[in-house]
Amino acid sequence: MRNYRDLPSGSVDRAKTLRRNATEAEKRLWNALREKFPNQKFRRQVPYGPYVADFLNFAGKLIIEVDGATHAERTQQDAARTRYFEAQGYQILRFWNYEVMENLDGVLTRISLSLKEREGGAKRRKGEDGPGAIHPIPSPSHA
Repeated sequence: MRNYRDLPSGSVDRAKTLRRNATEAEKRLWNALREKFPNQKFRRQVPYGPYVADFLNFAGKLIIEVDGATHAERTQQDAARTRYFEAQGYQILRFWNYEVMENLDGVLTRISLSLKEREGGAKRRKGEDGPGAIHPIPSPSHA
C-alpha cells in the first residue's frame, strides 16, 4: 500500500468519495480493466501528489483518465496535471466518457498497446531488447 503521509489534507477522503460516486463510464472501464488485464494491478481513484488519478498502474507507470464534459473547459488544469504525472515518469491516456461507453474495445486496445510499449521500454532498459521486441509508437492525443 502506498504511503499517504505526504498527501494534501483530505486527499484520501476525496478519493474514497470519487470511488463511491464513479461515473457509468468509470464503472464500465474498471470492470473491463479487471477482466481484460487480470495480471495487471490497476487501482482506481488514487491520491498521488496534489491530484487523484482515475486509474493507475504502478508497475506499468500508466495513468488512465476518463473525462466528462467538464474537462472540455478545464484544458489548462488538465495540461498541468498531465505535466505533473509525466514528470513522475507516468504515461497518461485520456478518454472521453462517450469513448468508453461507445468504443470500449478500442479503448482497451489502446491501453493494451500502451502497456506493451511500457513493458518493452522497461525490458530495453534492462538489456532485453531482441527480435520481436516491442518498440514505442507515438500515441495520438484526443481533442
